Amino acid sequence: MNYKIEKGSRPAYLQIYGYIRDDIINGVYPYQTKLPSKRLLADELGISTVTVEHAYALLCDEGYVDSRERSGFFVIFRQADGFAASAEAHTPYIRETHGTHTYPDFPFSVLSKAMRRILTERGEAVLEKSPAAGCAELREAIKRYLIRNRGMHLESSQIVIGSGAEHLYGLIIAMLGRGRLYGIESPSYKKIEQVYRAAEVAYELLPLSNDGIDSAALSKTQASVLHTTPYRSFPTGITASASKRHEYIRWSSQADRVIIEDDFESEFSVSSKPEDTLFSLSQNDNVIYLNTFSKTISPALRVGYMVLPKAFVKEFEKKLGFYSCTVPTFQQFLLAELIENGDFERHINRVRRNKRRALLSKE
Repeated sequence: MNYKIEKGSRPAYLQIYGYIRDDIINGVYPYQTKLPSKRLLADELGISTVTVEHAYALLCDEGYVDSRERSGFFVIFRQADGFAASAEAHTPYIRETHGTHTYPDFPFSVLSKAMRRILTERGEAVLEKSPAAGCAELREAIKRYLIRNRGMHLESSQIVIGSGAEHLYGLIIAMLGRGRLYGIESPSYKKIEQVYRAAEVAYELLPLSNDGIDSAALSKTQASVLHTTPYRSFPTGITASASKRHEYIRWSSQADRVIIEDDFESEFSVSSKPEDTLFSLSQNDNVIYLNTFSKTISPALRVGYMVLPKAFVKEFEKKLGFYSCTVPTFQQFLLAELIENGDFERHINRVRRNKRRALLSKE
């Protein structure tokens, strides 16, 4: 192993996770291969076994490896031939769902304090019209947040701010065109299908298996756009495994295919590291990443954002650059403030810790 832990960089367990994940994807550790023992890896890298255990736990969380009692950790990820991956190769990622999830509200005292600060410091600037794609302050704050927390490489020019997911779905359709066939999960969040129906575009329902869209259905579809919610599909609660995420990316490698990655609610993953986004995993520059602040702060804000592939930025500006931003400037300044001063991430981390404790207490 040529792993090297760099001090002052990312935490050691994340570096180990990244090294092993990449080796698994590249075939260094093929399907069903046993990973080095925690003690062996810890001795070679001069770190604690707890650090290695944390990295292996992340690999298990994301479906790259599986822990077998008294045997060690074995690779369950594989690059399938075509799309015929067996469901036996995946650990089922099904979360219990009982209607819409509810989380502790964002602290109102923090919110009101930030509002007063924006009014004091920004003054009449809150009344100015926002640029079409959103205020530079919010786009820059989101960019840094996604780089920091989701490992996404992007520029603020790729980010478009809009009033919620439904509005952004409509912009995507207008950009990609109504002549395409859109593939969506079945079942899925009802508004996704409603938006496509209202836009009078053709769409195909793709059934879900235990770890994402059924492989046979994906291989047969004539859709050129795949709308997926890999973190947590509603209402089933199914999460796409690592193998399935790479299957989606392989599907999108053919010309003119696009993935819409709806990453709603992923911030509250109980894993100590959120699952890798399709946007960060793909090298095809054709994944449109989409998320909102409805769960993390409040649905009353009606603010969402999408990250366009670099190749799509000019096309979006050409076709839709004349549209005015649908989010008030004041709200954009407010969100930028909450992200930049750390209040946003502190709230998310607090909720995740509480969720983790609640799950452990049930075991």
